[in-house]
Amino acid sequence: MSSLSEFQLLSVLAQEMNMRKAAERLFVSQPALSQRLQSIEKEWGTKLFIRSQKGLALTPQGEEVIRFANGVLAEEEKVREAIHSMESSVAGTLKIAVATIVGQHWLPKVLKKFIERYPQAKISLVTGWSSEILRSLYDHQVHIGIIRGAPEWKGKKVHLFEDRLFLVDREISSIEQVLETDRPFIQFKSDSNYYQEIQEWWHRQFKLPPKRTVLVDQIETCKQMAFNGIGYAILPEITLHGAHKDIFKLPLLDEWNRPIKRDTWLLGYESAFELKQVRAFTELILEHINDGK
Repeated sequence: MSSLSEFQLLSVLAQEMNMRKAAERLFVSQPALSQRLQSIEKEWGTKLFIRSQKGLALTPQGEEVIRFANGVLAEEEKVREAIHSMESSVAGTLKIAVATIVGQHWLPKVLKKFIERYPQAKISLVTGWSSEILRSLYDHQVHIGIIRGAPEWKGKKVHLFEDRLFLVDREISSIEQVLETDRPFIQFKSDSNYYQEIQEWWHRQFKLPPKRTVLVDQIETCKQMAFNGIGYAILPEITLHGAHKDIFKLPLLDEWNRPIKRDTWLLGYESAFELKQVRAFTELILEHINDGK
């Protein structure tokens, strides 16, 4: 039976699919890694990887072994976390999945406080769309998720904050001017619920589609293009702190003339909040929000 270190080796190889990159991550030489892999394959009695000049490829047998290895490593992590949670200090790994926009603009200050307060704790952070974060939670890949919108979630759900949506431009100073301009509407790829919210507002406000559009893959790219006068964009308030004074920020209003807002939520299963590092992080977040009020 392979040891935990060998399972870790196989997992890294499967992630990188490249001997050089895997050796760098494992802090070993390529010849040493190749020799260890040969020894593991001999122990399993089959080829796990096919080597070529382009890199590595998993054999069907290798896929099964990697699936088993990853399962063992995940169980090991759970045991370590359980042990840490029994001790007085906050330690272990805090696994978080966060909406990209929150990870870029709001979370860094919170993480800084957490690291300073709990130096023994480790952080594993992934960012993505809210739909991807929900999937990570359902698959138990992370302890908690921070997402945008109005999620359907049966576990623990904590409201963090809300922020308004603004039409942002260097030239347009009133919503009515949007139909008059030939400059493009710059949009960024986002979750379907956010996109639908913008579409509904646009149709209610203008009835006609924008004359020109530019689609970019990242919200930060969209923001910088708008700030540099290339076109106008609709951006959440969370991205506009420290915006230039010569940027017009026009709030989006609903049919009752109220500001349109986006909610941000902290989600997780009840069992995750029994971990000390998760409880400590949640308490620190709420403290951070209250300090900012």
